[in-house]
Amino acid sequence: MTTDLFAADGRLKAIPRRPARRAALLDHLAATLFEPTRVYSEREVNEALKTVHEDFPALRRYLVIGGQLARTKDGSAYRRQPGAPAGATPAVA
Repeated sequence: MTTDLFAADGRLKAIPRRPARRAALLDHLAATLFEPTRVYSEREVNEALKTVHEDFPALRRYLVIGGQLARTKDGSAYRRQPGAPAGATPAVA
């Protein structure tokens, strides 16, 4: 992960606009913030993402759209999806 995206305090400076760079960031965030086998509530996902950037709704949306996080249809539960292809939107079983 390129360190120029993060400030000295470890917070994200900005969400990258370029898709490839944003995908790399999202892979990094998913791997570092979320355990692969654990199911998270939306509140837990929000709290984890708030530690990185104030626009946590955008990060959450990008993680779901990018396939790094799976979300139930009602949006109440999330789970990390290791190795999910980019652009996939899997559902939590």
